[in-house]
Amino acid sequence: MKKLWVKIDPWDKKLVTTALESGADAVWVPPGKAPEVKALGLITVVAEDGDLVPGRQVAEVTVSATEDEAEVLRLAREGPVLVRTPDWTIIPLENLVAQSGNIFVEVATVEEARTALGVLEKGVDGVVVASRNPGVIKAVARLVKEASPPVALTVARITGLKPLGMGDRVCVDTCSNLGLGEGMLVGNSSGGLFLVHAESLENPYVAPRPFRVNAGPVHAYIRVPGGKTRYLGELAAGDEVLVVRHDGTTRPAVVGRVKVESRPLMLVTAAAEGKEFSTILQNAETIRLTRPGGEAVSIVALHPGEEVLAALEEAGRHFGHKVQETITEK
Repeated sequence: MKKLWVKIDPWDKKLVTTALESGADAVWVPPGKAPEVKALGLITVVAEDGDLVPGRQVAEVTVSATEDEAEVLRLAREGPVLVRTPDWTIIPLENLVAQSGNIFVEVATVEEARTALGVLEKGVDGVVVASRNPGVIKAVARLVKEASPPVALTVARITGLKPLGMGDRVCVDTCSNLGLGEGMLVGNSSGGLFLVHAESLENPYVAPRPFRVNAGPVHAYIRVPGGKTRYLGELAAGDEVLVVRHDGTTRPAVVGRVKVESRPLMLVTAAAEGKEFSTILQNAETIRLTRPGGEAVSIVALHPGEEVLAALEEAGRHFGHKVQETITEK
C-alpha cells in the first residue's frame, strides 16, 4: 500500500481536518502541535514531539550526486526517507525505487504525485503533500489510495467439479461495494488463484450483497495488498484484502466482518499454461467464478472445458510472502 503524508507548516487546523478526512496515513506538523492533531483524530504525527521524529525516525536527503543516492539506500534500511531532487529530476528516483523501499517524495501538485507513483511502474512508497490547497490534498489522496498494481489474469479451463462434505467456509464482508466483474483471488495453492465473483448480482434466492465475497474454506489462500496472501480463516475486521476486476485492475478494501459457517462444499479444478490447480467453494448456486469477459458464472452451472479467470505464479509462499524454493501444494 502506498502511503500518504500531508505536510502542514505553518500550522492550519483546517488542513489537518482535510488530511484526516482524506484518509492520510500521517501529518507532518511544526513542533508543539502533535497534541492538537491527536485531539482531532487518531493518526500518525511526524513532528519533534510526534510519533515519528524528523531526522531520527524519518530521514531527509536532497539527491544531487551519486553519493547522495548511496546515502538514501543506507538510510532506507532503517526507515522512511524523504527524497528531494533538484528540478524534479526523475532518474535518481528510478535508481532508488529499483533498489530499495521506504522511498518517499515531496509533491506540490497532482501531476507530481502521479509521476512519483508511476516511476518504473512500481512507484515510490509514499508521497508527502506540501500544498496549502485542500483540493490538491484531496485529489492526491484519491490518487494514492487508488494506486494499486494490476494483477495478471489468465484464462483457465475447468477440468473438474466434485461435491464434498461439510466444512467451515468464509464470507468476506468489506467496507466497500464491489461491482460486476469484480471479486477476490482465492485458491488451495498460491500458484493458482481463482477470481471468485462478489455477490453483486440479482438472483431469486437472496438479496444481493455487493460488499461480500463468499470466498471459500478457512484453509484457502486469498490475495491481499502488497502481493501477499493470507489464509481466509485468519482474516478479521480491519484487515485489508485485494479487490480484483476482470481486466486485472485492483484496489484495496477494508474487511468489516468475516462470517464463518458450516456449509456443503465443492472442489473446483482447472488448468492453464500446463499446470492444474484447484479451489474449494461452498456448493451453492449463488457462488460464482468470473468469465474472461467479466460475466459471473455460478459454480453449479459450470462444466469441464468452460473458461474462467485465474492468477498464476511460480513461487511458493512462506508466511504469505513469495519465496523461491521447491514447494508442492496438492
